[in-house]
Amino acid sequence: MQLTIQEIMDLTGASLVQGGMDQVVTGVASLDEAGSEEVSFLGNEKYFQDFLGTGAGVVFVPGGLPQRPDGPVLLEIENPSYAFAAVVKVLAKRQRTVEYGVHAGAFVADDVVMNRDKVSVKPGSVIESGCVIGDGCEISSGVVICEGSRVGEDCLFYPNVTVREHSQIGDRVILQPGCVIGSDGYGYELVDGRHVKVDQVGVVVLEDDVEIGANTAIDRARFGKTVIGEGTKVDNLVQIAHNVQTEKHCLLVSQSGLAGSSKLGNYVTVAAQAGVGGHIKVGDKAILAGRAGATKSLEGGMVYSGFPARPMREESRKQGALSKLPKLIKDVRALQDKVEELEG
Repeated sequence: MQLTIQEIMDLTGASLVQGGMDQVVTGVASLDEAGSEEVSFLGNEKYFQDFLGTGAGVVFVPGGLPQRPDGPVLLEIENPSYAFAAVVKVLAKRQRTVEYGVHAGAFVADDVVMNRDKVSVKPGSVIESGCVIGDGCEISSGVVICEGSRVGEDCLFYPNVTVREHSQIGDRVILQPGCVIGSDGYGYELVDGRHVKVDQVGVVVLEDDVEIGANTAIDRARFGKTVIGEGTKVDNLVQIAHNVQTEKHCLLVSQSGLAGSSKLGNYVTVAAQAGVGGHIKVGDKAILAGRAGATKSLEGGMVYSGFPARPMREESRKQGALSKLPKLIKDVRALQDKVEELEG
């Protein structure tokens, strides 16, 4: 399980700027912890001192460095972090062993459509009637895929994932441990003083190359579809409500939330603990900063912060003004005292 310098260069497109071709890489590590057969990267100038003292065998670096350590092989590339991630992916894949077939301890309904020689179904997993599972999928222990669900090719479901009935999942989708796809939407009507549950009869659609984080819940639509667009990456502990629709390549960070029937355009980022209210639209490439709250539809291409969410410059001015409020109150009180003294 090793890579040569030539293999790394072919994989990443990096250029050799220091050192020889005989170095091999067997692992990855940070600059301050890497050893002589490990690769690291310089992706932020605040780690430059770690870079100068690193024991790494190979380091991805940007161009224009003012100083270099003598020891490591240096590979120059525009995006060192991305190149490092490519190497991590190859080494991790080589280290993982996949045994295809259905374990005797798994339950798979008789009418499930899949090639048992081209999928891996671990013990304790359940695949119910009417499901379709694509080639190359890995279904870990404790996963439950409920009736009528369809799963594309090369998906990876980690332990204790739940996929509720009739969900539709594309190719190369990754579901992290404990996430729930297709839970009931949160819908009730107040009738005669009691909250009466409204049936949720829609489905969830995860398009190709989506990743869903641990313990995240995506609710099925009340009717129709909840859709997570192609390439969207959802962090841990995110709540996505019924009938939400995101376009392609959105980022939803931990503890953020999308209320029912909200819509995100392409490449929208919703940062940690930010929220989007129900039936609200957020335009392409908009960014909601941490703890921002969208209470009305927002134009694309802008950064928003605060509650209610507003353009970040406007919010920054507001916060700057608020910081002066204690002094302003003190000055007003002093003026009141002066007026009272003059009147007296």
